[in-house]
Amino acid sequence: MVAVRAEALVKSFGSTRALNGIDLEIPRGQVLGLLGPNGAGKTTAVRILTTLLRPDSGRAFVAGHDVLAEPHAVRRSIGLSGQYAAVDENLTGYENLHMVGRLYGLSRADAAARARQLIDRFKLDEAADRPSKGYSGGMRRRLDLAGALVASPTVVVLDEPTTGLDPRGRLDTWDVIGELVADGTTVLLTTQYLEEADQLADSIAVIDRGRVIAGGTADQLKSRVGGERLELVAAEAAELPVVTRVLREVGSAEPQVEDSLRRVSVPVEAGPKALIEALRRLDAENVGVNDVGLHRPTLDDVFLGLTGRHAEDSAGEPEEERA
Repeated sequence: MVAVRAEALVKSFGSTRALNGIDLEIPRGQVLGLLGPNGAGKTTAVRILTTLLRPDSGRAFVAGHDVLAEPHAVRRSIGLSGQYAAVDENLTGYENLHMVGRLYGLSRADAAARARQLIDRFKLDEAADRPSKGYSGGMRRRLDLAGALVASPTVVVLDEPTTGLDPRGRLDTWDVIGELVADGTTVLLTTQYLEEADQLADSIAVIDRGRVIAGGTADQLKSRVGGERLELVAAEAAELPVVTRVLREVGSAEPQVEDSLRRVSVPVEAGPKALIEALRRLDAENVGVNDVGLHRPTLDDVFLGLTGRHAEDSAGEPEEERA
């Protein structure tokens, strides 16, 4: 009962390899979170799975259809909400959704009913009959997501769907995604929001530089990091080497250093004891600390531990933008 499967996908743009042998699998009715920074290959993978881009090699199947041999069948089975809202600015919100329904082959009456249903679901009632060129960025995102659901697809691909939404809009979108899964829809979700992946995904694939470097549930990935992390912020940049050395001595792995923030963190076996010992040693060397804390592993810790950088760091994505 696999809804989406990708096998050894490879895609290059000139000398840049955007995908380097990616394997993905999503059981029917589940959410796979594809997590990674811009430039990691997420959007390239999405474009291949939605038939917008051909891989150089490898195979992919969506809703039982080969994306290369049966692209039209794939398109009939999916809904897609991309990074940028696909909205006709000259049409009203209602007209946009009605048009999508007609393009999917719905009758005029069914397209109208579905459009009004989604207008209500995404709280666009007051703006439904206004030209969408006057919509805010958040409203355009909601309208685009509604458009992806017009034909009640079995597989929904959401490429960073909550980008540009305020916290309320993000929570509303999470609720909609939860309803989709409850109805048996399969969701591929790409995101840079770690809380979003933690909240929504049944499983997570961490992607970096065109490869899947780790996978599993959020808890499984966090368990790879270990126990608590001790984090200190040095009062002065010149004191960073001393802080790093002390945390290396009390920690259970090599410390991670963020020079620009004067912040050093390290996994620790016994959190409170390690914190007290680190502060004692720093005090003995007259090193000032602006902030100190212990926290449990997060998905950002997972990504930082696997790649040496934070998931929200943006390196740009020029090769995928040209695709």
